[in-house]
Amino acid sequence: MALVSGRPIRVVIVDDSAVVRQVLSKALANQPDIEVVGTATDPYVARDKIVQLEPDVITLDIEMPRMDGLTFLRKLMQHRPMPVIILSSLTQKGGRLALEAIEAGAVEVLSKPGGSFSVGEMAEQLAEKIRAAAKARPLARPVGDVATAMVAAPITSVDLTHKIVAIGASTGGTEAIKQVLGRLPATVPGIVVVQHMPPRFTTAFAGRLDGLCPFEVKEAEDGDSVYPGRCLIAPGNFHMMLRRSGARYYVEVKTGPMVHHQRPAVDVLFRSVAKAAGKNAMGVILTGMGADGAEGLLQMRQAGAHTVGQDEASCVVYGMPKAAFELGAVAKVMSLNDIAGEIMRVVSTT
Repeated sequence: MALVSGRPIRVVIVDDSAVVRQVLSKALANQPDIEVVGTATDPYVARDKIVQLEPDVITLDIEMPRMDGLTFLRKLMQHRPMPVIILSSLTQKGGRLALEAIEAGAVEVLSKPGGSFSVGEMAEQLAEKIRAAAKARPLARPVGDVATAMVAAPITSVDLTHKIVAIGASTGGTEAIKQVLGRLPATVPGIVVVQHMPPRFTTAFAGRLDGLCPFEVKEAEDGDSVYPGRCLIAPGNFHMMLRRSGARYYVEVKTGPMVHHQRPAVDVLFRSVAKAAGKNAMGVILTGMGADGAEGLLQMRQAGAHTVGQDEASCVVYGMPKAAFELGAVAKVMSLNDIAGEIMRVVSTT
């Protein structure tokens, strides 16, 4: 039970839709460690409620009257920084705005209930994200484009055909992944990534990374090949698994039960990488709440892969890397700033 100073996590819901406010409040009513202390119809009301109620976490809609959520978030992060979970619609525009919100300081994103995303599924995920947000620690943002921070030499003298890098992350992971990938050269081994995000948001995330990195980044489709110079992002609401046929690596993208309340799940990817690539793989587990990825990373290490866990000091939430470390799955604990260099060192020498 994730209590804050011995009491339930206090939440304020900010959304102009009365139906959404009611659904979210009802979804959280059965969580003993979470208390909805107030709701707000727009950012102006929210501002007063935050001062009055002093919540630990707020959920924030992006598209609202009088002031949009993104503008409010930027003002909030400037004057009263606090954990914010963005709730957005499953649209291309919603995904793009949600990424902008994360870059502005939000710690999590979640799609609104409706359509293919049931209230039941959303309730458990929302509760988990609130618990993660309550533990989140805001970190300093890099100045400028992260790609300009790359200082290591390109990998040109080794055969990368059979090498695979697998990365898993959750809370705080979008920015962490951006920092790692943005420091890698064009000559990288095939990379497969699971970041806990809803559909559409992963599409926008992959597009954003593709514009920042010197190699191809795309949202994975079933049957996509994995090869040097390409990074595949698991699509929201689908598991992604690495497969091998002869000398060719490819991904299988399919639905299935949630694992650790997640789809895509890091464990699903890591276990498949252990089987398909073994000692030719490297596993990296980054910031996030919970234990997803720990068992899969252990299987990777047992199969001969080099495994790295992000250290506590550079994590937004030291949950997933901690669980992996305590399980014995992590061979090396490293600061986020050093992980890209470790990837290049390992793939150049193994």
